[in-house]
Amino acid sequence: MTEAPNFRTSVIALDRPGDAAVFDEKTRTEAREIIARYPAGNARSALGPMLHLVQSVQGHVTPDGIAFCAEQLDLTKAQVAAFVTFYTMYKRSPTGEYLVSVCTNSLCGMLGGDEIFAALRTDLAVGNNQTTSDGKITLEHAECLAACDYAPVVTVNYEFFDNQTVGTARTLVSQLRDGVRPEPDRGAPLCSFKEISRQIAGFFDDERSYAPDANGTGTPTERGVRLAIDRNQSAPSYATADVRSSGAGAESAARQSSANVTSQHDAPLETAESDPTHPAEPGTEKGP
Repeated sequence: MTEAPNFRTSVIALDRPGDAAVFDEKTRTEAREIIARYPAGNARSALGPMLHLVQSVQGHVTPDGIAFCAEQLDLTKAQVAAFVTFYTMYKRSPTGEYLVSVCTNSLCGMLGGDEIFAALRTDLAVGNNQTTSDGKITLEHAECLAACDYAPVVTVNYEFFDNQTVGTARTLVSQLRDGVRPEPDRGAPLCSFKEISRQIAGFFDDERSYAPDANGTGTPTERGVRLAIDRNQSAPSYATADVRSSGAGAESAARQSSANVTSQHDAPLETAESDPTHPAEPGTEKGP
């Protein structure tokens, strides 16, 4: 078995500079739609979803995709490449129809994730981040899939298959190679890697069931919340009244604040300009 080149640096060793012109007008229009989601002057914030867009067209982030994103966002190709090589969801080599990710982090690994990954690697005759010769499956190990309550877990194009064993994982991959799309334990029905990349970019083209509409939790995940409801327990909001105050008035204000604000992000943020208790540093005041 021959190991693939270092996939983290492969995008830097470009055999050609990339040609942004290969993307059609539809993709260019959609790129402009992505940019329009962000405030004026912050176009570079669109780089993440735009990379998913080009990945949905070409199946991975190619030199052409890097050149296209750089052109659209007025960035250098080096800036785009630096972003691409940091995040593992941007693939730098052709990716199969199904990206199979096996969690090998602490809990999943101890409960069988390492054995699952080793078995699939042998069965598929591929290494980590490699694709089968039929183009169906790309296999990777994942550091954490945020589903410890269902360990060990495997995802296919980011949809969950819970409580896996070597046997069930082998059956899952065999079905995928045979053209069958098993129903995930949670989330939306399976689609191709290009299709899920397009969804992550924010484009939903038909009436299929999409991940944002699907239930991503289950009994183990919800157990703590259900116990709290049964016991009439609740946690105070982050944005309660100042707990350093004392007296019935402060307690009443805290209860009112907790009732009206569901999270810290719902409350207005104080800045040096808006918070009188934290005046601006000398010499930084704005003029009239």
